[in-house]
Amino acid sequence: MAAVAAAKRLRYAALFALLPCVVHAAILPEDRMDVMYHGYDGGGLKVEGPSILVRKGFDDRVSVWANYYEDMISSASIDVVATASPYKETRREYSGGVDFLTGKTLIGLAYIYSTEPDYTANTARIGVSQDFFGDLTTLSISYARGWNDIMKHNDSTFEEHSHRQDWRVDLSQIITPNMVVNFGYEGISDDGYLHDPYRTVRYLDPSSPKGYSYEAEVDPSTKTSSAWALRTIYYLPWRASARLEYRWYEDTWGVHAWNIEAGFVQPLPHGFTLDMSYRYYTQGAADFYSDLYPRANSQNFLNRDKEDSPFSSNTVGLGLTYAFGTEFAPFFKRGEISFIADYVMFKYDDFRDVLKAGAPGDEPLYKMDSTIVRAFMSFWY
Repeated sequence: MAAVAAAKRLRYAALFALLPCVVHAAILPEDRMDVMYHGYDGGGLKVEGPSILVRKGFDDRVSVWANYYEDMISSASIDVVATASPYKETRREYSGGVDFLTGKTLIGLAYIYSTEPDYTANTARIGVSQDFFGDLTTLSISYARGWNDIMKHNDSTFEEHSHRQDWRVDLSQIITPNMVVNFGYEGISDDGYLHDPYRTVRYLDPSSPKGYSYEAEVDPSTKTSSAWALRTIYYLPWRASARLEYRWYEDTWGVHAWNIEAGFVQPLPHGFTLDMSYRYYTQGAADFYSDLYPRANSQNFLNRDKEDSPFSSNTVGLGLTYAFGTEFAPFFKRGEISFIADYVMFKYDDFRDVLKAGAPGDEPLYKMDSTIVRAFMSFWY
């Protein structure tokens, strides 16, 4: 469960492109079908699988959708190899929803259920979007409630639970005929069992041949996070567009982070479109994080999750889309074939590579490169 957390954070952008859990404008989405393959490979972790989304509208006022998403996970990451054996498992996600259009108001309802051998998650979401001021301003608000069950391999008596609440607000404003600005806020509140039952931390132990030993991770039972984002898209005279985003994040565990992302979309001849992007991300550590504790049970909370450590990443993205008409899809209005790839370079500032030689606390700092690919076909009908 924990080994795939980083991959989930990165690949959910692809999933949210398919799942209309949050509505953003008072227009019903068009009828369409998407078939996607996604893959993540980095740091000994591989995640891949298919996804299919189908959406259908009725009477220009109601649109329903359903989605299936699958992750086939193979993990030999440093977190796993250092203290356990590599593993393979499959995660399956089922979701569906309905959007209602009334005047300039769009109301969306969604439900998501996912299951894997040691984790099940349920999420219910409602979103409302309203246009104002001659359709130049769009306000979207959503709320989601999630509840999760955490199990543990080879321990049938272990069962814990966690809950999540998620609030989102998006305000989009057309500034000029060529420029749109968006401000977004997301607040998340988690409570319950929030640490990984398999994850351990290390502490100095002179009696151990390695100079250190491991004990179980202990995280707080609550966490609240807030994120603010400012985005803009500018449409250029030669049919291209440029986009820019700045996002700030903080939580009650002491993690502060920010990222900036820039992108450029250029239509090409013969139905092709090129999408290029660059993203820089950096964060500080959780207050109770440590790569190496001075002794066993040295404090109330213990955390050695590299995702809660100080690190930075650089992401370079490239996408190519081909749009075609009825000559290739006679049973549909039109279609698209897209391939998107991201290359991510992670650099950790206080997480040591214990698989390499070195005195405890002086091992080389860990770094890794990852690739994320999404290939999908979309059909409108």
